[in-house]
Amino acid sequence: MEEFPRMKRLPPYVFATVNALKMEARRRGEDIIDLGMGNPDMGTPAHIVAKLIEAAGKPSNHRYSASKGITKLRVAISDWYKRRFNVDIDPETEAIATIGAKEGLSHLVLATVMPGDVVLVPNPTYPIHAASVVIAGGQLVSVPLTHERDFLADLVQITELIRPRPKMLIISFPHNPTTMCVELDFFREIVDFAKRHDMYVIHDFAYADLVFDGYRAPSFLEVPGAKDVGVELFSLSKSYNMPGWRMGFVVGNKRLVHALTRIKSYLDYGTFQPIQIASIIALNGPYECVEEIVATYKERRDALCRGLNSIPWRVEPPKGTMFVWAKIPRKFRNHMKSFLFSILCLREAKVAVSPGRGFGEFGDDYVRFALVENVHRTNQAVRGFRKMLKMPEEQIKAVAEAMEREFARELALFAVER
Repeated sequence: MEEFPRMKRLPPYVFATVNALKMEARRRGEDIIDLGMGNPDMGTPAHIVAKLIEAAGKPSNHRYSASKGITKLRVAISDWYKRRFNVDIDPETEAIATIGAKEGLSHLVLATVMPGDVVLVPNPTYPIHAASVVIAGGQLVSVPLTHERDFLADLVQITELIRPRPKMLIISFPHNPTTMCVELDFFREIVDFAKRHDMYVIHDFAYADLVFDGYRAPSFLEVPGAKDVGVELFSLSKSYNMPGWRMGFVVGNKRLVHALTRIKSYLDYGTFQPIQIASIIALNGPYECVEEIVATYKERRDALCRGLNSIPWRVEPPKGTMFVWAKIPRKFRNHMKSFLFSILCLREAKVAVSPGRGFGEFGDDYVRFALVENVHRTNQAVRGFRKMLKMPEEQIKAVAEAMEREFARELALFAVER
Protein backbone atom coordinates (compact mmCIF):
# COMPACT_ATOMS: atom_id res chain seq x y z
CA MET A 1 0.00 0.00 0.00
CA GLU A 2 1.37 3.41 -0.98
CA GLU A 3 2.41 5.60 1.95
CA PHE A 4 0.72 8.97 2.47
CA PRO A 5 3.04 11.76 1.17
CA ARG A 6 3.29 13.61 4.48
CA MET A 7 4.10 10.41 6.37
CA LYS A 8 6.67 9.52 3.72
CA ARG A 9 8.50 12.78 4.45
CA LEU A 10 8.91 11.89 8.11
CA PRO A 11 12.32 10.35 8.85
CA PRO A 12 12.47 6.68 9.88
CA TYR A 13 11.85 6.17 13.58
CA VAL A 14 15.26 4.83 14.56
CA PHE A 15 14.18 4.02 18.11
CA ALA A 16 11.44 1.60 17.03
CA THR A 17 13.79 -1.26 16.09
CA VAL A 18 15.87 -0.86 19.25
CA ASN A 19 12.72 -0.77 21.39
CA ALA A 20 11.35 -3.89 19.69
CA LEU A 21 14.60 -5.76 20.30
CA LYS A 22 14.57 -4.63 23.93
CA MET A 23 11.07 -6.04 24.44
CA GLU A 24 12.02 -9.30 22.72
CA ALA A 25 15.00 -9.68 25.06
CA ARG A 26 12.83 -9.05 28.11
CA ARG A 27 10.30 -11.62 26.92
CA ARG A 28 13.18 -14.12 26.79
CA GLY A 29 13.81 -13.35 30.45
CA GLU A 30 16.88 -11.15 29.98
CA ASP A 31 17.45 -8.39 32.53
CA ILE A 32 17.70 -5.27 30.33
CA ILE A 33 18.63 -2.00 31.98
CA ASP A 34 16.73 0.71 30.11
CA LEU A 35 18.68 3.96 29.74
CA GLY A 36 17.01 4.71 26.42
CA MET A 37 13.81 6.71 26.80
CA GLY A 38 13.85 9.89 28.88
CA ASN A 39 10.87 8.72 30.93
CA PRO A 40 11.17 9.92 34.57
CA ASP A 41 10.87 6.98 36.94
CA MET A 42 10.29 8.84 40.21
CA GLY A 43 6.86 9.60 41.60
CA THR A 44 5.12 12.96 41.45
CA PRO A 45 5.49 14.88 44.76
CA ALA A 46 2.80 13.86 47.26
CA HIS A 47 1.24 17.31 47.70
CA ILE A 48 0.57 17.55 43.94
CA VAL A 49 -0.99 14.08 43.84
CA ALA A 50 -3.15 14.91 46.87
CA LYS A 51 -4.52 18.00 45.13
CA LEU A 52 -5.31 15.96 42.02
CA ILE A 53 -7.27 13.44 44.09
CA GLU A 54 -9.17 16.19 45.88
CA ALA A 55 -10.01 18.02 42.63
CA ALA A 56 -10.99 14.80 40.85
CA GLY A 57 -13.57 14.15 43.54
CA LYS A 58 -15.57 17.22 42.59
CA PRO A 59 -18.08 16.64 39.76
CA SER A 60 -17.80 20.28 38.67
CA ASN A 61 -14.24 19.52 37.53
CA HIS A 62 -15.37 16.70 35.24
CA ARG A 63 -16.79 18.99 32.57
CA TYR A 64 -15.03 20.34 29.49
CA SER A 65 -12.26 22.74 30.42
CA ALA A 66 -10.81 25.73 28.55
CA SER A 67 -8.46 24.91 25.66
CA LYS A 68 -6.10 27.73 26.69
CA GLY A 69 -6.09 26.63 30.33
CA ILE A 70 -8.14 27.83 33.30
CA THR A 71 -7.50 31.40 34.42
CA LYS A 72 -5.91 30.50 37.77
CA LEU A 73 -3.40 28.24 36.03
CA ARG A 74 -2.38 30.97 33.59
CA VAL A 75 -1.97 33.35 36.54
CA ALA A 76 0.21 30.75 38.28
CA ILE A 77 2.31 30.43 35.13
CA SER A 78 2.77 34.21 35.03
CA ASP A 79 3.68 34.35 38.73
CA TRP A 80 6.17 31.50 38.27
CA TYR A 81 7.95 33.39 35.48
CA LYS A 82 8.10 36.54 37.58
CA ARG A 83 9.58 34.70 40.57
CA ARG A 84 12.02 32.58 38.59
CA PHE A 85 13.21 34.96 35.88
CA ASN A 86 11.79 38.39 36.69
CA VAL A 87 9.84 38.26 33.41
CA ASP A 88 6.38 39.81 33.23
CA ILE A 89 3.80 37.63 31.46
CA ASP A 90 0.22 38.77 30.78
CA PRO A 91 -1.86 35.70 31.71
CA GLU A 92 -4.60 36.69 29.26
CA THR A 93 -2.61 37.36 26.10
CA GLU A 94 0.89 35.93 26.64
CA ALA A 95 0.28 32.53 28.27
CA ILE A 96 -1.48 29.34 27.22
CA ALA A 97 -1.56 25.92 28.87
CA THR A 98 -0.76 22.96 26.63
CA ILE A 99 -1.10 19.18 26.77
CA GLY A 100 2.62 18.86 27.40
CA ALA A 101 5.30 20.83 25.58
CA LYS A 102 5.30 18.42 22.62
CA GLU A 103 1.65 19.13 21.78
CA GLY A 104 2.12 22.86 22.24
CA LEU A 105 5.13 23.06 19.96
CA SER A 106 3.72 20.88 17.20
CA HIS A 107 0.40 22.71 17.08
CA LEU A 108 2.11 26.10 17.22
CA VAL A 109 4.21 25.15 14.18
CA LEU A 110 1.13 23.79 12.43
CA ALA A 111 -0.70 27.07 13.08
CA THR A 112 2.07 29.36 11.85
CA VAL A 113 4.16 27.53 9.22
CA MET A 114 2.78 27.35 5.70
CA PRO A 115 3.85 24.81 3.06
CA GLY A 116 7.26 25.84 1.75
CA ASP A 117 8.15 28.09 4.71
CA VAL A 118 11.75 27.57 5.83
CA VAL A 119 12.32 26.64 9.47
CA LEU A 120 15.79 26.34 11.00
CA VAL A 121 16.30 23.53 13.51
CA PRO A 122 19.50 22.35 15.21
CA ASN A 123 20.82 18.93 14.26
CA PRO A 124 20.85 16.76 16.33
CA THR A 125 17.66 17.73 18.10
CA TYR A 126 14.65 16.36 19.95
CA PRO A 127 12.67 14.64 17.16
CA ILE A 128 9.42 16.65 17.39
CA HIS A 129 11.32 19.88 16.71
CA ALA A 130 12.12 18.67 13.21
CA ALA A 131 9.05 16.48 12.68
CA SER A 132 6.63 19.31 13.47
CA VAL A 133 8.02 21.26 10.51
CA VAL A 134 7.58 18.28 8.19
CA ILE A 135 4.04 17.67 9.43
CA ALA A 136 3.16 21.33 8.77
CA GLY A 137 4.54 21.08 5.22
CA GLY A 138 7.43 23.41 5.93
CA GLN A 139 10.95 23.21 4.53
CA LEU A 140 13.27 21.91 7.24
CA VAL A 141 16.84 23.26 7.23
CA SER A 142 19.30 21.75 9.69
CA VAL A 143 21.92 23.77 11.54
CA PRO A 144 24.75 21.63 12.99
CA LEU A 145 24.88 21.67 16.78
CA THR A 146 28.09 19.99 17.84
CA HIS A 147 30.89 20.76 20.26
CA GLU A 148 33.28 21.10 17.32
CA ARG A 149 31.33 23.86 15.55
CA ASP A 150 30.09 27.39 16.26
CA PHE A 151 26.30 27.16 16.14
CA LEU A 152 25.72 30.91 15.87
CA ALA A 153 28.25 31.29 13.05
CA ASP A 154 26.64 28.39 11.16
CA LEU A 155 23.22 29.90 11.77
CA VAL A 156 24.25 33.20 10.20
CA GLN A 157 26.00 31.57 7.24
CA ILE A 158 23.12 29.22 6.43
CA THR A 159 20.56 32.01 6.68
CA GLU A 160 22.50 34.13 4.19
CA LEU A 161 22.68 31.27 1.69
CA ILE A 162 19.14 29.90 1.61
CA ARG A 163 16.03 31.16 -0.16
CA PRO A 164 13.33 31.80 0.76
CA ARG A 165 14.55 33.41 3.95
CA PRO A 166 13.71 31.47 7.12
CA LYS A 167 10.45 32.17 8.89
CA MET A 168 11.27 30.48 12.19
CA LEU A 169 14.03 29.07 14.38
CA ILE A 170 13.37 26.29 16.91
CA ILE A 171 15.93 25.86 19.70
CA SER A 172 16.16 24.25 23.14
CA PHE A 173 18.70 24.82 25.93
CA PRO A 174 19.68 22.94 28.04
CA HIS A 175 19.67 20.80 24.95
CA ASN A 176 18.33 17.32 24.37
CA PRO A 177 20.20 15.21 23.30
CA THR A 178 23.60 16.96 23.36
CA THR A 179 23.15 18.41 26.91
CA MET A 180 24.67 21.65 25.61
CA CYS A 181 24.02 24.65 27.86
CA VAL A 182 24.22 28.37 27.07
CA GLU A 183 24.46 31.69 28.91
CA LEU A 184 22.17 34.69 28.53
CA ASP A 185 24.52 36.33 25.99
CA PHE A 186 23.69 33.48 23.60
CA PHE A 187 20.01 34.41 23.72
CA ARG A 188 20.85 38.09 23.24
CA GLU A 189 22.51 37.15 19.96
CA ILE A 190 19.53 34.98 18.99
CA VAL A 191 17.10 37.85 19.62
CA ASP A 192 19.24 40.28 17.60
CA PHE A 193 19.55 37.70 14.81
CA ALA A 194 15.78 37.09 14.73
CA LYS A 195 15.03 40.82 14.57
CA ARG A 196 17.53 41.39 11.76
CA HIS A 197 16.05 38.59 9.70
CA ASP A 198 12.41 39.09 10.65
CA MET A 199 11.87 35.57 11.95
CA TYR A 200 10.17 33.95 14.92
CA VAL A 201 11.91 31.94 17.63
CA ILE A 202 10.50 29.00 19.59
CA HIS A 203 12.57 28.06 22.63
CA ASP A 204 11.80 24.72 24.29
CA PHE A 205 12.79 25.15 27.95
CA ALA A 206 11.83 21.69 29.19
CA TYR A 207 15.02 21.27 31.25
CA ALA A 208 14.99 24.68 32.94
CA ASP A 209 15.35 23.16 36.41
CA LEU A 210 17.51 20.12 35.68
CA VAL A 211 20.88 21.82 36.08
CA PHE A 212 23.96 20.95 38.12
CA ASP A 213 27.25 22.23 39.55
CA GLY A 214 26.02 25.78 40.14
CA TYR A 215 24.85 26.36 36.58
CA ARG A 216 21.66 28.41 36.16
CA ALA A 217 19.76 28.00 32.90
CA PRO A 218 18.67 31.41 31.58
CA SER A 219 15.24 32.00 30.09
CA PHE A 220 15.13 33.20 26.51
CA LEU A 221 12.51 35.73 27.64
CA GLU A 222 14.96 37.41 30.03
CA VAL A 223 16.43 39.22 27.04
CA PRO A 224 14.77 42.62 26.45
CA GLY A 225 12.74 42.41 23.25
CA ALA A 226 12.57 38.59 23.22
CA LYS A 227 8.77 38.68 23.38
CA ASP A 228 8.81 40.71 20.15
CA VAL A 229 10.14 37.71 18.26
CA GLY A 230 9.36 34.55 20.12
CA VAL A 231 7.91 32.27 22.75
CA GLU A 232 9.18 29.83 25.32
CA LEU A 233 7.76 26.43 26.23
CA PHE A 234 7.96 24.71 29.58
CA SER A 235 6.79 21.30 30.73
CA LEU A 236 6.07 20.06 34.24
CA SER A 237 7.13 16.57 33.15
CA LYS A 238 10.75 16.74 34.28
CA SER A 239 10.88 19.37 37.04
CA TYR A 240 7.93 17.91 38.95
CA ASN A 241 8.05 14.27 37.77
CA MET A 242 4.73 14.65 35.94
CA PRO A 243 5.41 13.10 32.50
CA GLY A 244 2.15 11.19 32.19
CA TRP A 245 0.08 14.15 33.38
CA ARG A 246 0.75 15.99 30.09
CA MET A 247 0.94 19.54 31.34
CA GLY A 248 2.98 22.31 29.79
CA PHE A 249 2.63 25.89 28.65
CA VAL A 250 3.73 28.44 26.08
CA VAL A 251 4.48 32.06 26.99
CA GLY A 252 5.71 35.14 25.18
CA ASN A 253 4.86 36.73 21.85
CA LYS A 254 1.15 37.64 21.77
CA ARG A 255 0.71 36.87 18.09
CA LEU A 256 2.15 33.37 18.42
CA VAL A 257 0.19 32.68 21.60
CA HIS A 258 -2.98 33.86 19.88
CA ALA A 259 -2.33 31.58 16.89
CA LEU A 260 -1.87 28.59 19.18
CA THR A 261 -4.99 29.54 21.15
CA ARG A 262 -6.99 29.74 17.93
CA ILE A 263 -5.94 26.36 16.55
CA LYS A 264 -6.36 24.63 19.92
CA SER A 265 -9.89 26.00 20.19
CA TYR A 266 -10.73 23.73 17.25
CA LEU A 267 -8.68 20.72 18.38
CA ASP A 268 -9.15 20.21 22.12
CA TYR A 269 -10.75 21.34 25.37
CA GLY A 270 -7.53 21.36 27.33
CA THR A 271 -6.13 18.97 29.91
CA PHE A 272 -8.46 17.36 32.47
CA GLN A 273 -9.27 20.19 34.87
CA PRO A 274 -8.07 18.41 38.07
CA ILE A 275 -4.64 18.10 36.43
CA GLN A 276 -4.65 21.85 35.79
CA ILE A 277 -5.63 22.51 39.41
CA ALA A 278 -2.86 20.23 40.69
CA SER A 279 -0.43 22.01 38.36
CA ILE A 280 -1.28 25.30 40.05
CA ILE A 281 -0.21 23.72 43.35
CA ALA A 282 3.01 22.53 41.70
CA LEU A 283 3.93 25.95 40.28
CA ASN A 284 2.93 27.88 43.41
CA GLY A 285 4.19 25.29 45.88
CA PRO A 286 7.54 24.67 47.59
CA TYR A 287 10.62 24.40 45.39
CA GLU A 288 12.28 21.84 47.66
CA CYS A 289 10.60 18.96 45.83
CA VAL A 290 12.23 20.11 42.57
CA GLU A 291 15.61 20.37 44.29
CA GLU A 292 15.25 16.79 45.56
CA ILE A 293 14.49 15.57 42.05
CA VAL A 294 17.50 17.43 40.66
CA ALA A 295 19.71 15.98 43.40
CA THR A 296 18.65 12.46 42.42
CA TYR A 297 19.53 13.10 38.77
CA LYS A 298 22.89 14.51 39.81
CA GLU A 299 23.64 11.41 41.87
CA ARG A 300 22.82 9.22 38.88
CA ARG A 301 24.81 11.44 36.51
CA ASP A 302 27.85 11.22 38.76
CA ALA A 303 27.56 7.43 39.08
CA LEU A 304 27.24 6.92 35.30
CA CYS A 305 29.96 9.36 34.28
CA ARG A 306 32.36 8.14 36.98
CA GLY A 307 31.73 4.55 35.96
CA LEU A 308 32.07 5.13 32.21
CA ASN A 309 35.26 7.14 32.59
CA SER A 310 36.77 4.32 34.68
CA ILE A 311 36.24 1.70 31.93
CA PRO A 312 37.50 3.88 30.14
CA TRP A 313 34.70 5.39 28.01
CA ARG A 314 35.40 9.11 28.07
CA VAL A 315 32.32 11.25 28.73
CA GLU A 316 31.81 14.80 29.97
CA PRO A 317 29.41 15.20 32.92
CA PRO A 318 26.59 17.43 31.64
CA LYS A 319 25.66 20.70 33.36
CA GLY A 320 22.01 20.20 32.45
CA THR A 321 19.22 17.83 31.35
CA MET A 322 18.57 14.25 32.50
CA PHE A 323 20.87 12.75 29.87
CA VAL A 324 24.50 11.93 29.13
CA TRP A 325 25.60 12.34 25.49
CA ALA A 326 28.47 9.96 24.84
CA LYS A 327 30.66 9.61 21.79
CA ILE A 328 30.95 5.99 20.68
CA PRO A 329 34.41 4.61 21.62
CA ARG A 330 36.75 4.80 18.64
CA LYS A 331 37.36 1.08 18.09
CA PHE A 332 33.59 0.60 17.74
CA ARG A 333 33.10 3.85 15.79
CA ASN A 334 35.59 2.61 13.21
CA HIS A 335 33.12 -0.12 12.19
CA MET A 336 29.60 0.99 13.10
CA LYS A 337 27.40 4.00 13.66
CA SER A 338 24.92 4.64 16.45
CA PHE A 339 22.08 2.38 15.29
CA LEU A 340 24.16 -0.80 15.18
CA PHE A 341 26.12 0.23 18.26
CA SER A 342 22.87 0.61 20.24
CA ILE A 343 21.85 -2.90 19.24
CA LEU A 344 25.29 -4.16 20.28
CA CYS A 345 24.86 -2.47 23.70
CA LEU A 346 21.53 -4.25 24.07
CA ARG A 347 22.92 -7.66 23.13
CA GLU A 348 26.34 -7.56 24.79
CA ALA A 349 25.95 -5.17 27.76
CA LYS A 350 22.23 -5.79 28.31
CA VAL A 351 21.67 -2.02 28.33
CA ALA A 352 19.23 -0.08 26.14
CA VAL A 353 20.48 3.31 24.94
CA SER A 354 19.20 5.76 22.34
CA PRO A 355 21.10 5.87 19.02
CA GLY A 356 22.24 9.39 18.21
CA ARG A 357 21.02 8.93 14.62
CA GLY A 358 17.48 9.16 15.94
CA PHE A 359 18.09 12.83 16.70
CA GLY A 360 19.63 13.67 13.33
CA GLU A 361 22.55 12.67 11.14
CA PHE A 362 24.99 14.86 13.10
CA GLY A 363 24.33 12.66 16.12
CA ASP A 364 25.36 9.41 14.45
CA ASP A 365 28.69 9.10 16.29
CA TYR A 366 26.93 9.26 19.68
CA VAL A 367 24.47 7.48 21.94
CA ARG A 368 22.29 9.06 24.60
CA PHE A 369 21.89 7.72 28.11
CA ALA A 370 18.78 8.69 30.08
CA LEU A 371 19.29 8.94 33.85
CA VAL A 372 16.16 6.94 34.64
CA GLU A 373 17.61 4.05 36.64
CA ASN A 374 18.79 4.15 40.25
CA VAL A 375 22.48 4.15 41.16
CA HIS A 376 22.58 0.39 41.75
CA ARG A 377 21.18 -0.34 38.28
CA THR A 378 23.40 2.36 36.77
CA ASN A 379 26.47 0.67 38.24
CA GLN A 380 25.20 -2.65 36.86
CA ALA A 381 24.99 -1.04 33.41
CA VAL A 382 28.59 0.14 33.70
CA ARG A 383 29.70 -3.44 34.48
CA GLY A 384 27.97 -4.58 31.31
CA PHE A 385 29.75 -1.92 29.27
CA ARG A 386 33.10 -2.82 30.84
CA LYS A 387 32.70 -6.37 29.54
CA MET A 388 31.59 -5.16 26.10
CA LEU A 389 34.48 -2.70 25.72
CA LYS A 390 36.96 -5.56 26.09
CA MET A 391 35.92 -6.93 22.69
CA PRO A 392 38.94 -7.02 20.33
CA GLU A 393 38.62 -4.88 17.22
CA GLU A 394 38.71 -7.90 14.92
CA GLN A 395 35.62 -9.28 16.67
CA ILE A 396 33.93 -5.86 16.50
CA LYS A 397 34.52 -5.73 12.75
CA ALA A 398 33.07 -9.22 12.22
CA VAL A 399 30.04 -8.46 14.40
CA ALA A 400 29.45 -5.17 12.57
CA GLU A 401 29.47 -6.91 9.18
CA ALA A 402 27.00 -9.53 10.41
CA MET A 403 24.71 -6.85 11.86
CA GLU A 404 24.84 -4.86 8.63
CA ARG A 405 23.44 -7.86 6.81
CA GLU A 406 20.85 -8.51 9.53
CA PHE A 407 19.59 -4.92 9.55
CA ALA A 408 20.18 -4.02 5.90
CA ARG A 409 16.57 -2.89 5.43
CA GLU A 410 16.67 -0.49 8.39
CA LEU A 411 20.06 0.90 7.39
CA ALA A 412 18.79 1.52 3.85
CA LEU A 413 15.94 3.63 5.23
CA PHE A 414 18.39 5.96 6.96
CA ALA A 415 20.17 6.61 3.69
CA VAL A 416 17.05 7.93 1.92
CA GLU A 417 17.19 11.65 1.15
CA ARG A 418 14.16 13.49 2.51
